[in-house]
Amino acid sequence: MKKIHLKVIVPLVLVALCLAYSCKKNLLDQNPIGNLSPATVSNAAGVNGILIGAYSLLDGVGGIGGGSNASGSNWMFGSVAGGDAYKGSQPSDGGQDALPVGNFTANTFNIYIQNRYSVLFDGVARSNDVLRTIPVAKDLPADQAKVIAAEAKFLRAFYYLELRRTFGQVPYVDETTTDYNVPNTAEIFPKIEADFKAAMADLPAIPNNVGRANKWAAQAYLAKTYMYERNFAAALPLLQGLISGGVTSKGDKYKLNDVFQQNFSPEASQKNSAESVFAAQTSVNDGANGQNGNAGDDLNFPYGDGAPGGCCGWFNPSQTLGNSFKTDANGLPLLDTYNTVGQDVSNGATPWSGNVDPRLDITVGRPGVPYLDWGNPKPNWIRDATNGVFNPRKNVYSLAERGSNSDVTPGVWNNVQLVSNNINLMRYSDILLMAAEAEIEVGSTAAAETDVNLVRARAANVKGWVYKNSTYAPGSSTYAITATPADKYKVSPYPAGSFGDKNYARKAVRFERKLEFGMEGMRFFDLQRWDGASAGLPGKLTSDGSMAAAINAFFAYDVRINSQLQGAHFTPNKNEYYPIPGKQIDLSKSLGGKAILVQNNGY
Repeated sequence: MKKIHLKVIVPLVLVALCLAYSCKKNLLDQNPIGNLSPATVSNAAGVNGILIGAYSLLDGVGGIGGGSNASGSNWMFGSVAGGDAYKGSQPSDGGQDALPVGNFTANTFNIYIQNRYSVLFDGVARSNDVLRTIPVAKDLPADQAKVIAAEAKFLRAFYYLELRRTFGQVPYVDETTTDYNVPNTAEIFPKIEADFKAAMADLPAIPNNVGRANKWAAQAYLAKTYMYERNFAAALPLLQGLISGGVTSKGDKYKLNDVFQQNFSPEASQKNSAESVFAAQTSVNDGANGQNGNAGDDLNFPYGDGAPGGCCGWFNPSQTLGNSFKTDANGLPLLDTYNTVGQDVSNGATPWSGNVDPRLDITVGRPGVPYLDWGNPKPNWIRDATNGVFNPRKNVYSLAERGSNSDVTPGVWNNVQLVSNNINLMRYSDILLMAAEAEIEVGSTAAAETDVNLVRARAANVKGWVYKNSTYAPGSSTYAITATPADKYKVSPYPAGSFGDKNYARKAVRFERKLEFGMEGMRFFDLQRWDGASAGLPGKLTSDGSMAAAINAFFAYDVRINSQLQGAHFTPNKNEYYPIPGKQIDLSKSLGGKAILVQNNGY
C-alpha cells in the first residue's frame, strides 16, 4: 500500500541510512554518525547521531526538501508574505516559484510550499526515530535516555508547530505510528502542547551543550502555542515565569542585550546571548562546505560591486516596512498613519525628514546611512529598480569579519554569503511582547505597558545607534559614538497610563512587534494570530478579516514601487494558510483510491 509522505515520513532504517549525507551539522561540537545501519544506531552513539540530525534541520537546510526555499528563518513565508519585504532580485529570477508565494498566487505544486512541508516532516521523522531507537539502545543510561527523549519531543513539537501555523491541516504521526497514511482533519494543537509539556518536565535548566533545548525553551514554546490558540490565560503565567526566572542554555538569566545589533552578530562571543531563547546553531570554515552556515539565507545579500558577497539581491525590505519606523515629535510610532503622513522614508525627491526609530537602520540598509563597516550602500546594491531603495541588513556580516565569519571554502558556490549568524528562532523580546499581548487580553494593561517600554528603552540606547563618519566594532556590534547620528533618531517609552485604552494598547503592542521583528520571518504569523485564523482549521476559521486588510493594504501601497506585486491579492478564509502540497495528496491515495489528505479551503 502506498504511504503518505513516502518521501517524508520514512521508517527508522531509511532515516538512519540517510543521516550519512543529510545530517550536515557538527552540532554543539559533536559529530553526526556517518554510514549508519540498523546495527550501529541501536546504541547510545546511534541515538545521539539521530538526535543531532533532528536538530540539524532547524535551519531548513539539508535532508528532504531543504534549502533556501525552505529556510528555517521563514524569510519567504513569514516576511515576504507578511509585507516586510519584496522577493527581490530580477522579476524573472524566482518569478515562477518564489514570487507566487508572496503574492498568494501559488498553486499546490509550488516548490517552495512543497519543500517547506517536506523538510518540516523530515524533522518530525527524525524526532520520531530518536524516540523509537531509545528503547533498543541498551547502553544508554536511563537518565540520559530521559533527557534525549525530552529533546526529541521538543523538536517534534517545534516542527509540528511550524507545520500547523503554515499549513493548518496536517496529519499527526508519532513514534508509535506504523501506517503513515493518516488523515489531516484533526486538530493537532493538543499533541503539540503535550510534547512541550513533557519536554518542560524532563529537560534540564542548563543542558550539557550550549544551543540545545532546555526546560525554559520548552516553556517558551508552550506559551507560544497557547498564543496561537488565543488561550491567553494559559500563556500568561508561563510567560511571567520566563521573565522572572528563565535562563539560557548557558545558564544566563534572560535579559535584553544592551544594543539591538548584538542579536544579529556572527561573532561567537555574541551568539547564544542572554536574549537567545532558542536558535539554530551555525558555523563556517569547518570542513562542511559552508552548509553549517546560514545557508537558507544565502540569496539574501546586497547585489553588485563592493556589496557584501556581491549576490544575489533577494529579500529587499519593503517601503511599507521602512515607513513604519517613522516617529512623531514625542518619539512614538505613527500607528495608523505611517504611510500617509509625510513622504516615504529614503525614497523620492523629498523623502521623510522627520524622526525615525533607530531600529530602522539595524533592520534595513538605506541610502546615505552607514552599512556596518561597508560604507554607505551603493545604488547598484539594488539588483533591480522594482526592489525600491532598501537592502537586507540584519544577518549580514561586517567587512572586518569577512573570511572569519563568512565561509571561504574554495569551490563552494556563493561561499562568501554562507555566514555564521545563528538563526534567531525566539528572542527574549518575543517573550516580553507576548506577555504584553496576554496581559492586555486578561486585563493587566499597566503590566503590558511596562513590558513594551522595556523593549523601547533598549532601542533608545544611544550606544546601539548608527553614526556617520564613525568606526564599527564587530566585537561589540557598536559604532563609535560621534556627534552625528545617521538620522533624526527619537524613540520614547509610552507615557504612564497610555495603555488604559485596551484597543490602543493592543494596537501599540502589535505595532511594536512589527518594529522589533521586521525581516525576522514573523510578520505573516503574527497577522494570522491577531486575525484569529491561527486558532481554527481551514474551513473553520474565526477570521476577523484583519490579516487580509493588512496585507492587501501593503500590496496597494507598494505596488507603485514594486511592479512585481501586480496581481497580488490576499483572499480571506483562504490565504491564512498555504495549501497542502498536491504531491502529498497524490501520495495519500491508497492503491488508486480516494485521497486520505484533504486540501485546505480555497485551493
